[in-house]
Amino acid sequence: MTILSHLVLVSGQAVPNITPALDDSFKPKQIVMLVSSDMDLRADWLESVYKKRGIKCSRHYIQDAWDIEHIRDRVLDLITKYDEGSLALNATGGTKPMSIAAYEVFRDLHRPVFYVHPEQDRVIWLYPSEQAGQYLAGRIKLPEFFQAYGATITDQGDKLGVPAIYRELTEKIINDIAYYSKALGSINYLAQLATGRLSVELNAQQMSDMFLADLMALFSANNLVRLEKNKLIFANEAARFYVNGGWFEQHVYGLCLNIKKQTGIQDIGRSVQVDRQHQNKPVRNEMDVTFLKDNRLYIIECKTKRYSANDQGSGADTLYKLDTLKDLLGGLQAKAMLISFTELGDYDKQRAGDLNISLCCYKQLSNLSQHLLSWIK
Repeated sequence: MTILSHLVLVSGQAVPNITPALDDSFKPKQIVMLVSSDMDLRADWLESVYKKRGIKCSRHYIQDAWDIEHIRDRVLDLITKYDEGSLALNATGGTKPMSIAAYEVFRDLHRPVFYVHPEQDRVIWLYPSEQAGQYLAGRIKLPEFFQAYGATITDQGDKLGVPAIYRELTEKIINDIAYYSKALGSINYLAQLATGRLSVELNAQQMSDMFLADLMALFSANNLVRLEKNKLIFANEAARFYVNGGWFEQHVYGLCLNIKKQTGIQDIGRSVQVDRQHQNKPVRNEMDVTFLKDNRLYIIECKTKRYSANDQGSGADTLYKLDTLKDLLGGLQAKAMLISFTELGDYDKQRAGDLNISLCCYKQLSNLSQHLLSWIK
């Protein structure tokens, strides 16, 4: 059996239609997409990935993605144009009627059908069922993954490891979290005020705050800031960003790098900025830390802001943003986590549970690596 072409069923779930094309031992010469009119844009996204891999593409349209008889007739029209065994059905995508109808036609005509396991990235042969399955060697990277969901990476932070001097700084803050959390809101506020000018004046209350003084001294010892009389001066814009919560993002990114080999993370990025089109208008989204494992997208939001325990739902915006991003950019299999330097209120914790968003907050941060490992596994 020489399979030269794959028939894929276009739907909102892109990854199972892409990963077979990334494995050189399984890669087809041509992809035929079964497309309903409402999925034309998603077919465009898929095609952009296929063509980068040198795979030819064509489309076969259906009028109704829920009419089994109609779909069966359209698939029958298509399959007769191919030699026996040369076209295989990837039954993973599409609506349930699309998958059932296409499978029935291929099965009745004794043509090959496979399914991609959504979590294991493994091909399972549905027909002939005695044919051995295989794990797919191709591992999609972040740029191609986002492209399959209609987004383009336009900017991201460096992919280097975290310098030792900064690891020591962040570990000290995390280890003494109860002490430094008292001043973190203040220094975040000052760093925000210094945007564009790199300096800000402290008022009398701020000058007398011993917790803030200790935190400023910690950053000053690493040449990130200096205090001249009552003026806090940042070394440069990178230093201002780092003090304004960038240190926390870098800390989380460093821990993810540390467990990359151990967990099989295939690609990872920090400060990842993606652009996508929504109603013909560009929309920009940013993710603090994001990575792929087994072709599943993981999104992490890192926050040093203080959430009020008395404010019902002060973290709602952050949680809803995460929920939206994982659906838009990762599909049904995507996972999201909020890592917060401060504690969340009970209402926000319940909301996170309802949205299936994992949390690691405040004193849990000392064991963040283990939380990440449990989350991934």
